Amino acid sequence: MRQLLLLRHAKSSWDDPSLADHARPLNARGRRAAQAMSAAMRDLGLSPDVVLVSSARRTLQTLEAISPFADSPLVEPMDDLYLAPWPRLMDTLRRVPETARSVMVIGHNPGLQDLALALIGGAGMAGSASARRIAEGFPTCALAEFAVASPWHDIAEGGGRLVRFLAPADLPEAVT
Repeated sequence: MRQLLLLRHAKSSWDDPSLADHARPLNARGRRAAQAMSAAMRDLGLSPDVVLVSSARRTLQTLEAISPFADSPLVEPMDDLYLAPWPRLMDTLRRVPETARSVMVIGHNPGLQDLALALIGGAGMAGSASARRIAEGFPTCALAEFAVASPWHDIAEGGGRLVRFLAPADLPEAVT
């Protein structure tokens, strides 16, 4: 069984309208949420082997805020993940080395939410409160954990079992 962690970047700042979207940093609320998510991940023993992260400043700062991990994962910043739609995210996952047991993707919406819903598939939506929450929205700094039975190169729609979904509002340490 493989583990897939989908983490949306933390809340970003819109204070400087002259900044390109790619260059927007985290705001104070986003940093607090990322630190709270980091603590929750440590408590749950979530430590990926591979981290695929969008090259946007806010995703890289989210990674910095949730680090370090128990193990030192291979971290790969990728321009291709910036605002990527879910099929591109799925294609990226299919290229993950088969030796990776746990992969984290730090990216953007709507791509991450759409990928999570695609992995759950139609049948998985009916009985899961967490799946319904994802369908309603994938907030900044939210984390979806999936168990994936297939090899990475075969990952497909309906190929993930949602283990948990955590949003900063679920964490007592996060001040929203």
